[in-house]
Amino acid sequence: QVQLVESGGGLVQTGGSLRLSCAVSARAFSGYPVGWFRQAPGKEREFVAAIDWSGSSTYLADSAKNRFTISRGNAKNMVYLQMNSLKPEDTAVYYCAVQLYNSGDLRYERVYDYWGQGTQVTVSS
Repeated sequence: QVQLVESGGGLVQTGGSLRLSCAVSARAFSGYPVGWFRQAPGKEREFVAAIDWSGSSTYLADSAKNRFTISRGNAKNMVYLQMNSLKPEDTAVYYCAVQLYNSGDLRYERVYDYWGQGTQVTVSS
């Protein structure tokens, strides 16, 4: 059984910061690619950031570059999304996902096998 639990969301003012955490619970989980996506009301879910199994390669959406950082914790089952200089347009439910069996471009939802329930991020103007 694979479970992903996001935490760290909340309400923050424009220009503020939040750090989202993704805890992956899986047997023999020793490090797999993890991605962050978000879905704003009335919009499709979109890619935000991803990190490979080792943590040596990261990928960011254009909207996240220079503001967000994705990283792995010392415990391989933890992945973080540090979000700085937040804007109202960052308001969304943020989801993490893990790629255990599939392969392919980490920017696309279809390559992920398991998803978390999401955590709400609200940025007030």
